[in-house]
Amino acid sequence: MREWAEPLGSILMKEIGKPLKSAISEISRTADIFEATSEAGSQIEGESMFGDVFKGFTRDKVSLTSRVPLGVILCIGPFNYPFNLTGSKIAPALMAGNTVIVKPPSQGAITPLYYGIILEEAGVPPGVFNIITGRGSELGDYLVSHPGIDMVSFTGSSDTGKHIAQVAGMKPLLFELGGKDAAIVLDDADLEKTVDAIVSGAFSYSGQRCTAVKRVLPMPGIADKLIQKVKEKTLLISIGDPAENKTIGPLINSKQCDYVQELIDDAVNKGAKILCGNKREGNILWPTILDNVTTNMRVAWEEPFGPVLPFIRIRSAEEAIEISNKSQYGLQGMIFTENIDLAFNIAQELEVGTVQINGKSERGPDHFPFLGTKSSGLGTQGIKYSIEAMSRPKVVVLNLSEKGKLVKDCKY
Repeated sequence: MREWAEPLGSILMKEIGKPLKSAISEISRTADIFEATSEAGSQIEGESMFGDVFKGFTRDKVSLTSRVPLGVILCIGPFNYPFNLTGSKIAPALMAGNTVIVKPPSQGAITPLYYGIILEEAGVPPGVFNIITGRGSELGDYLVSHPGIDMVSFTGSSDTGKHIAQVAGMKPLLFELGGKDAAIVLDDADLEKTVDAIVSGAFSYSGQRCTAVKRVLPMPGIADKLIQKVKEKTLLISIGDPAENKTIGPLINSKQCDYVQELIDDAVNKGAKILCGNKREGNILWPTILDNVTTNMRVAWEEPFGPVLPFIRIRSAEEAIEISNKSQYGLQGMIFTENIDLAFNIAQELEVGTVQINGKSERGPDHFPFLGTKSSGLGTQGIKYSIEAMSRPKVVVLNLSEKGKLVKDCKY
């Protein structure tokens, strides 16, 4: 992966419009994940326990627990990180002892195909790693419901995730789905650091990230200054050819551009104010900031997956918590404040998988647990957690005689 980072990054850039520097970094970061997964896998431990800790049993009964693979893991990655988020499924699946089938995304399918060559060169035996290509609408239900599949690990939209859950039956599921991550900004927040985090979090890779900053909830004492600073910094964002490492490039397709524009138009028609952006050339949308967004506007609740940032002005932390928790999503939340005690109190109330204090929402470091609540996911990812999710405990119970010898009818 490291040897091929630049050519694979170039392919990735051309296929999904990601800035070249970020595309190359995606390949290199995935190599780091594979190395860290191999280290974490060697640290997975079993356990033993005696029966006498439970009333009515003696030390003659001993439980030995180890972890065993589930079988065949179906890995379905997304278009926005087709190499990295496919690799973050493959590595723990193999490390846990499973065989793997990868169904690449319909858009962004080329770089995941190189896993076939990479893993063959790494010595993975024939048949242990497999790739099936095709449109999800044609292959999805067949693969997910196939009796030969023992688990599905999927990253993508919440609607698709819910559909997979319906047709998968009793299979274990590991889902990373959509988000509507809210940044709560209190009056005492460090303005410059908060602005940097919001702009970077909202507009990197044109906002096409499940963990992008998708709405900002500022308190009255800081709202005007914050919004002005965010606008000024947003106007400096580079726009254009991803081969030239422009931050804002084309969205994945014209349908997505149309959807983002619908959200902008709906907000404007209901009274939102455009501070910058709302311009389109082909599939490139200029980064757009909306002020005076209210909760009757679609952009307050729907995930745009594009470069649009709504500001919903709030009057209290309680109101911010209420708006954040009312969302169908629960991936991450952010709190910007110098009051760490208050930050922890708010964090406990937010119905999300992760709360970032004085930092933007993001996935990683990759050994951290990563999860979502409600429509944002099922299960917990992160290197160690993914290995555990892709394996199961296997219990062997030893029934010993009084002399410590195994009895003939020991059960397991």
